Amino acid sequence: MMERRHKRRTRGKPKKKKRFTALYISCIVLLLVAVGGYLFRKQLTLVAFDWFVSPTLESKLEKSYQPRQSKEQQPQETIAYQKEPFSVLLLGTDQRPNEKARGRSDTVIYAAVRPAESRVLLISIPRDTYVQIAGHDSNRDGEDDFDKLGHAYAFGGEDMSMATVEKLMEHKVDYYATINFQGIQDAVNAVGGVVLPIDQPIENKNPLHIKFRIEAGKPLYNGEEAMYYVRYREDSDFNRTKRQQIFLNAMADRLLNIDGITKIPELLDIMGANFTTDMEPAFITGLGKQAISQGNPQISSFTITGEGFKKKGLYYDRANEQELEYARLMIANWLDSDTTPQTLRLPDKQDIQ
Repeated sequence: MMERRHKRRTRGKPKKKKRFTALYISCIVLLLVAVGGYLFRKQLTLVAFDWFVSPTLESKLEKSYQPRQSKEQQPQETIAYQKEPFSVLLLGTDQRPNEKARGRSDTVIYAAVRPAESRVLLISIPRDTYVQIAGHDSNRDGEDDFDKLGHAYAFGGEDMSMATVEKLMEHKVDYYATINFQGIQDAVNAVGGVVLPIDQPIENKNPLHIKFRIEAGKPLYNGEEAMYYVRYREDSDFNRTKRQQIFLNAMADRLLNIDGITKIPELLDIMGANFTTDMEPAFITGLGKQAISQGNPQISSFTITGEGFKKKGLYYDRANEQELEYARLMIANWLDSDTTPQTLRLPDKQDIQ
């Protein structure tokens, strides 16, 4: 009887050993997969872009592609590796749903893009900045009218906005990209929310403004909260433009992962007519693939401040001339193809993500 017990014990040991060995091997395999996924996350994201995004992205972008009416654009060269710097005027409009009027540009950002280094410079210009609106002469005195920068879009759409910003910044704008705030709300909801650094509640208290309150410390904020975050202005126009830059960085972080990348075609469907650009679909797709292969882009931000004043009962913002000139010098440096990463001029006031 003792012999039978001993045999039973000896027969049970190999099974336990095999189970332990299988578990050990499984753990090693899982560890290797996890480490490999981390080390090769760029390659995996690029594969996801090629497999799930590229086949449909260009066709989706065709709906948003709107060449400018003011002049015939040169065909945009589609090459595997974009090297030359270029500029884009980013416009966020306040057009309400079902409104025929254009609305105004609530957000105006001059972006200098250096695709070879995956770097972007965002120069934010407050919408109330007092500027000469290029091509708008309402009293027909032969001089372009002075008005708020945001009104350029209402008077003449992207063309007039681009011409006005070119005149102000003394640098050419190559392309535009316009998004309606409804599009921002829908896009944020589509990616499951966005991370925003809100450490105290944000609340509209002015009785003339839309009532809302954004709670602090949430892990993710939904589309409506994100829209209110970028539009809140009861503290200052300067802080408002900084929030817009923070939001753009946060959305870029959200999209530049495998889950976010695969949702881009869906986002374009959701945004629909709320997003327009004169960058050709193949050009955008090529830039996206290049950015993924090179790693997350570095975004440097600068906001042109100013001093508020009233004229005929209306509030305007007079741009600080020193900061305006400083921004012009930075743009010249960033758009110069001979500028190296070592000689790239970074803003004194910057947020690099």
